[in-house]
Amino acid sequence: MDLELITSIILIIGIDIVLGGDNAIVIALASRNLPEQQRNKAIFLGTGLAVVVRIFLTILAVYLLTIPYLQLIGGILLLIIAFKLLVSDDDDSSTIKAGATLRAAVKTIVFADLVMGLDNVIAVAGAAHGNILLVIIGLLVSVPIIVWGSKLILYLMERFPLLVYAGAGILAYTAGNMICHEKNLAGFFAQNHPFELLFPLIAIIIVLLSGMLVNRVRTK
Repeated sequence: MDLELITSIILIIGIDIVLGGDNAIVIALASRNLPEQQRNKAIFLGTGLAVVVRIFLTILAVYLLTIPYLQLIGGILLLIIAFKLLVSDDDDSSTIKAGATLRAAVKTIVFADLVMGLDNVIAVAGAAHGNILLVIIGLLVSVPIIVWGSKLILYLMERFPLLVYAGAGILAYTAGNMICHEKNLAGFFAQNHPFELLFPLIAIIIVLLSGMLVNRVRTK
């Protein structure tokens, strides 16, 4: 194994870990209302399926870059995910079958990874220089780190419930950045540069305030 190959693998692992932080938050948020045993199943099933989807997307990265408004659509979908995770009703767990809850958590993890993984896919595809084996090796090494990160976040959320809002805020910020990086909106943001800088913060405010409002109404 030559030095260039080792360097490429290390670079891909680094990209996966750095850009996988928000994915760990999604995993933690999506599975936080499940019993301990089902929570672990959701984490491993969701992450495993997400890896398969990520590999497939990386192979198609060149094609995906040609799809117009992909970043915009992904950002909007991620905003919806952040809001839904924020206002999920803990009390509803008794009326939902455990299997259905597990399936919903897995679906959320995979779908969120699909939406949020666009930057990761593009970065990894560039670092791998078309070598799919490098992509697979990088993902297999970095996934356990992401899973461990999600378990740590879950542990903290159980003891500090307000961290759920912090997690939703991070997802909203990621969504705002995705929308700002939509190539077909580059002209608009170029003419409104201050708005481009503020948009991720606006996304955070919208998601958090709407989530707080819904939760307050439910409480009353």
